[in-house]
Amino acid sequence: MTRTITPRPRTLVLLLLAALGALLAGAAPASAHAALTGSDPAQGVVVQQPPARVSLTFSEKVAMNGDSLRVLDPEGRPVQTGAPGNVRGTTYAVRLKGGLGKGTYTVTYEVVSADSHPVAGAYTFSIGAPSRTVVSGSGPTVGGGVVGGLYQVGRYVSYAGYIVLVGGAAFVLLCWRRGAGVRALQRLVVGGWLALTAATLWLLLLRGSYTTTGKVADVFDLGLLGQVLETKPGAALVSRLLLLAAAALFIAVLFGTYQRREEGAEKRDLTFGLGIGGVVVAAGLATSWAMSEHASVGLQPGIAMPADVIHLLAVAAWLGGLTALLVALYRAPAGTPVEAAAVRRFSRLAFGSVVALVATGVYQSWRQLGSWSAFTDTRYGQLLLAKIALVAVMVGLASVSRRWTGRLADQAAEGERATAGAGTERESVPAAKAATGQDASTADTATTDTGSADTGTADTGSADTAGRVSATAAADASAPARAPGNSGDSRRAAQLARQRAAVDAARRKRLRDGDAGRFGLRRSVLAEAAVAVVLLAVTTALTQTEPGRTEQEAKAATGAVTAPANGSLSLSLPFDTGGADGKGVVALDIDPAHAGANSLHLFVRKPGGQLFDVPEVQIALTLEAKKIGPLSVAPEHITTGHWSADGVQIPMAGDWKVAVTVRTSDIDEVTVSKNAQIG
Repeated sequence: MTRTITPRPRTLVLLLLAALGALLAGAAPASAHAALTGSDPAQGVVVQQPPARVSLTFSEKVAMNGDSLRVLDPEGRPVQTGAPGNVRGTTYAVRLKGGLGKGTYTVTYEVVSADSHPVAGAYTFSIGAPSRTVVSGSGPTVGGGVVGGLYQVGRYVSYAGYIVLVGGAAFVLLCWRRGAGVRALQRLVVGGWLALTAATLWLLLLRGSYTTTGKVADVFDLGLLGQVLETKPGAALVSRLLLLAAAALFIAVLFGTYQRREEGAEKRDLTFGLGIGGVVVAAGLATSWAMSEHASVGLQPGIAMPADVIHLLAVAAWLGGLTALLVALYRAPAGTPVEAAAVRRFSRLAFGSVVALVATGVYQSWRQLGSWSAFTDTRYGQLLLAKIALVAVMVGLASVSRRWTGRLADQAAEGERATAGAGTERESVPAAKAATGQDASTADTATTDTGSADTGTADTGSADTAGRVSATAAADASAPARAPGNSGDSRRAAQLARQRAAVDAARRKRLRDGDAGRFGLRRSVLAEAAVAVVLLAVTTALTQTEPGRTEQEAKAATGAVTAPANGSLSLSLPFDTGGADGKGVVALDIDPAHAGANSLHLFVRKPGGQLFDVPEVQIALTLEAKKIGPLSVAPEHITTGHWSADGVQIPMAGDWKVAVTVRTSDIDEVTVSKNAQIG
């Protein structure tokens, strides 16, 4: 017989930690789910008169406090007065001091989007003429640092706890009722409840610091905690804690009264009651996510929230039930193995869950992406493609598990037939021996001894140990009786007990691993669980990523610098140098775009819209119809991603070719161009 090694629980723990590390390593410091779609003054423009206020427009409603919107002069001093307020819809504004001087001003914002995620950013505009500024153009960072990392861990643990709690309970109640008395499954479900409860409390404490200062010292600030309780995410976390109290009662009944009841009408009624109560509590817990995240904002929230609840319930039933099945296959006592019928029932439950996941997932994909291009052009779409691929892999592995389940059922049927045949043969033995006058009890003993011999032959791996234990026991039996209370007797008895336990454990493991059907099923379910751990990490990352529809709308709104309505010209030129950080977009603003002196402002952005610096940019203007040019312009670097040049002379009106050369490294350089009518 081939020796097999049973994977230990730490295998899944290591997989979980690896997936969690990949999740945190790839997570951005701040997950901006509300995007800045407009501003006044606009980004990068030069205004001649100081504005009375600065206003920002977002893609959805946001929450602000007194310091959420700040305007800093070239020396970094704040020039706003009062607290920002909502002007109309999703537009928010703050008033500025009077008599502002010329130069470049920086606008920074730190807000919380309607789907509970912090959003931060910054941009510049100039009064009179651009100038140098001491303010960093990168803007503040919220949702990052140590607190941000801890908050992401809490979100991951809360999802994992919910899936194990709901899926484990569903597996016991719907697939394997005998599992209510299995200690390993009890520990699994209770562990899920503890993880979800601890993570919810953890998120509630971290929430205030996560969305404001980001300081670890503010985690236990009761003032911030009070502010969190007044927000929608805070209310969702509190409601989750209340529902977890009801879940604790459900667990107590499931693993207490329910598992002690005998099969019959009373247990069927209790099963029905637990099923209804469990669905209500599980749906309520899922709603605590839906009411405070992506589903609660954007298109069709009335449809999106129920779809999100169904989606999360299906994930829990599939992945949580899979975890429970894995635990049952590896940790269930030898006397209560998982029946093939229970595995078939879970297979049907998993199939229904996958159907629900596909239906709700298609709707969510359309709602969050909005276009086919968002699948490949946005981070949300790329993560969604990864999730779809992982689900496909899990469905393939599930089909393998179904085949092993069929073999297990065939083996069980053969075993029942063999048992029935053995029973018939055993019944015929006493009659035969009665006819020959042989003692029936002696025959039974002989039969038992024969069975023991067969078992010993099958369990060759433990024969030596069993022999040593028997020899030791015989030696002890023949030894002279020792005085009671002798410490040597106690130690010897304990040693014998440990040896007998080791022999019994080795025999059970040998018999368990010798079952080819059950071993194959455990192996395929373990592979499913490993993929499920990675799938959970990707799903958690999706909840912290800006939806593709919002990202593309923000790009469209800010893809080119908005210029004043005085005849100025704005151009957007994508580039790709082929090196590291070689892709981006150059936004060029020519003001007033007439013959004579002009001001040029150039902005370099990454594909996601963030401003960033490159080693060198150059501009060349050519009027090919008149063979004028190229007129070279070397703009001056102002701040992160922003260059400008004043007094650029354009000799006459015409169709000018505007060429911009971008160098991203010592060897990576590209020139992009576009024709523009000037004058």
